[in-house]
Amino acid sequence: MELRVLRYFLVTAREKNITRAADILHITQPTLSRQLAQLEEELGVPLFERGPHKFVLTTHGEILLRRAGEIAELVSITEKEVTEDDGAVNGTISIAAGEVESVHLLAELMKGFKAKYPAVKFELYAGNAALIGERVDRGLTDLALFLEPVDLDKYDFIRLGVKERYAILLPAGDELAQKDAVTAADLVGKSIIVPWRATVKNELKNWFGSYARRIKIVLQCNMSTNATIMVQHGLGYSINIEGSTPYLDPAVIVKRPLEPELSANTVLAWKKHQPFNTAVKRFIEYARQQLAAKNK
Repeated sequence: MELRVLRYFLVTAREKNITRAADILHITQPTLSRQLAQLEEELGVPLFERGPHKFVLTTHGEILLRRAGEIAELVSITEKEVTEDDGAVNGTISIAAGEVESVHLLAELMKGFKAKYPAVKFELYAGNAALIGERVDRGLTDLALFLEPVDLDKYDFIRLGVKERYAILLPAGDELAQKDAVTAADLVGKSIIVPWRATVKNELKNWFGSYARRIKIVLQCNMSTNATIMVQHGLGYSINIEGSTPYLDPAVIVKRPLEPELSANTVLAWKKHQPFNTAVKRFIEYARQQLAAKNK
């Protein structure tokens, strides 16, 4: 399977029209049709349902679309690394991060490094822990900001030293909004929205303690922004990392810390034995130095 043909497939899948795809690729329509037919023959499955005006992906085509996009992205990253890395600090650093307080520290590190090496570019990918881990493991992202607990056996990492406190989000007019902090007993009989990650749910179950069976979990949500919207629409209270919701309108949604406090740490991690361009290696060194000085 040639990369060139994969790119033909990607453009045709995006355009859903072989004439437009051929124009974009600067090849003739018969040539494109022949290349796609040869790809289907090579794979032994149909990739498109062909109509008079549209090319619609089959189930096999949808699977290839997902994988081909990842392959094309990885090739693009590899080409950048090879062409940019001449020993000078002028490459691209890709970082994946969740919605946590530590992103503020990450921004400080990026700003300081950029001032030192102006030619460096950054790519920042936001997602949940599963998506972040998948991107790092596949080599699509250089560095990741993980919220613990997380399995770090396959990573090298730096602990950032930022306490990530859990808090509960609730409507501004709710009776619990009058409290300085919220306990597990306060949540008995209430509808609760919790994060998706199993490890975080276990942490919360331990925090609920003897009240766990009397807490009503009505929704699991993997992004705090969406969880906040659910609270606004009356689906329940949401437990999230406090720093993941920095711009709440206190007239609509308020957050209160949990009592006793429940918190976690974050790490800046990268895959072990992964080759990096000069910019990434220098950024890791810079982060180590800055955090060591900060935590003295």
